[in-house]
Amino acid sequence: MSSQISFASSKRLERCLKVSVLTLGLGISAAQASAPDSYHVALDGTFAPHAMPTMSGDVQGFNVDLANALGEQLGAEMQITSTQFSGLIPGLQAGTYDFLMAPTTVTEERAANLLFSEGYLDTDFQFVVKKGAPDITDLHQLDGQVVAVNKGSAYDSWAREHAEEYGWRVEAYGTNSDAIQAVMSGRAAANVAGNTVSAYAVSKNPAIELSYLVETGLVWAIPFRKDDSEDRDRVERALECLKMNGVMAELSEKWFGVEPAEDATAVTPIHGFGQPGFSGYVEDEHAFSCD
Repeated sequence: MSSQISFASSKRLERCLKVSVLTLGLGISAAQASAPDSYHVALDGTFAPHAMPTMSGDVQGFNVDLANALGEQLGAEMQITSTQFSGLIPGLQAGTYDFLMAPTTVTEERAANLLFSEGYLDTDFQFVVKKGAPDITDLHQLDGQVVAVNKGSAYDSWAREHAEEYGWRVEAYGTNSDAIQAVMSGRAAANVAGNTVSAYAVSKNPAIELSYLVETGLVWAIPFRKDDSEDRDRVERALECLKMNGVMAELSEKWFGVEPAEDATAVTPIHGFGQPGFSGYVEDEHAFSCD
């Protein structure tokens, strides 16, 4: 399950050099020295292309590769558990997992109960409809219809918050794959999920197509228990390294087919610890560094 990452791209090396010029002071080595030998992390193994089953029974995807890259940077083994998204946060809070590697949107409600790293990907909401269905140009077109979502996800919460405004009914499914199946079978008019997930689903399934895009300004970040600032800060330093040395750009190209924009969250280290503007963020001028 470990990812093989090449640093041959001149663009990625150029980005690394540009950022490294700005870095002074302490590096990752101190964090590596004190890091645990292993972490138990969890993700939703049906959320392609972020995590999905292989023919051999393992799990693969962007977030699987990211977890292993973080482990390599920290000098720690990653024990990865795949389970339904709705059980991830309760499992984290119960101490079953050290942190979560499932794409988790930073919201005010979640930040009040969880400690987040800085963001690692920008996330917008994308609707998927059955091939040949009318394109959604106004969300009021879904008045009286069913919108299928992954139970417990940010898209589930968002769809329910806007149900009265747009008049749709929300049906939640244990996996986003099941929500897509509801669209294909006609049980739902549309599915709403993250833009990367929706784009990947459409690329693999000619029976569905992309529709309305909701630009959110939100990010995905790594959640920890509220009292675990030590691990949050340690993992965040490793994440900043992966943004700098080209690994995040490489994973984006591998799984999404695009190179991130220069100012994208995927390649932009953020000062402080946590996601600015949310509870748990700590202002800090630690130097970005990558040994």
